[in-house]
Amino acid sequence: MYPGHALGITLAVANQKGGVGKTTTSVNLAASLAAAERRTLLIDCDPQGNATSGSGVDRRTIERSIYDVLLGHATLAEAAVPTALGNLKVVAATQDLVAAELELIDQPERAAILRKAIALVRAQYDFIVLDCPPSLGLLTVNALTAADRVVVPLQCEYFALEGLTHLMATIDRIRGALNPTLSVEGIVLTMFDGRNSLTHQVADEVRGHFHVFDTVIPRNVRLSEAPSHGKPALLYDAQSRGSLAYLSLARELVDRLERSSGQTAVEMVERGSTEAEAKSELEPAATPGEASTVDETAPQRASKRVPTEGPRRPAKAAKSKGQPKS
Repeated sequence: MYPGHALGITLAVANQKGGVGKTTTSVNLAASLAAAERRTLLIDCDPQGNATSGSGVDRRTIERSIYDVLLGHATLAEAAVPTALGNLKVVAATQDLVAAELELIDQPERAAILRKAIALVRAQYDFIVLDCPPSLGLLTVNALTAADRVVVPLQCEYFALEGLTHLMATIDRIRGALNPTLSVEGIVLTMFDGRNSLTHQVADEVRGHFHVFDTVIPRNVRLSEAPSHGKPALLYDAQSRGSLAYLSLARELVDRLERSSGQTAVEMVERGSTEAEAKSELEPAATPGEASTVDETAPQRASKRVPTEGPRRPAKAAKSKGQPKS
């Protein structure tokens, strides 16, 4: 246990809209937390298994997966496998997970199965990251029931903005019936292109209703290439803009959580040889803006255009103390 760490926090990375960078965020946020010497467990809850392969785990060699955990055939400790990052372990997903919802239909308290499994290993990790499928079915409900906080990746387009309505309604229902302490930690703007005026319109509208992380994730070819090499972006190219953005997001998230729990940030311990290059790129994030109270009311379409301030920097939020990072 590292002193001062926010121990055992479970983060669900969720958005029922596909193609918004959810798995990319899960993999690279988990890798960045691990590079920052936080013991991290990434649980792939998506039958597509992209978070599994994107973390460097060969699905053909998997003996136990999240499917086995949900059906009670294995524990998370037994299913977790190591990765190239010493502080990161992964619980893989396979195609078997497709059948899990049907097999669990008659299971008592089926929505709380993952929460009970996580309770057995929570003390072993600083962060547990749940990659949710692009749906609002039983797998996502299990993840939200198990989570302490929700991180929502959002592409700056109106279809994604409208999908946010349904996700927030689901989170509200989960909070009311299954997990009263669940909260939305913030929105992560992904695939951000500051040259597009629509990007700024949507970003400005979202900031009017939710807390948005200062760090934004730019469109970056290295982020797209990394999964094909079976590596998180920071191991594929630690100098890329995408890698640096996720390292900054991890730093911002840790700082927020440690401040909110009354803890002080701790210094990094000696860097391991595998993680040295990645961690050397971890720059201090700008002080996050004050988190606004989450407005569960569905955001409406922006009524005004927001001028572009620069090629890759988002417009300044009205209530924010600083601009998001690019």
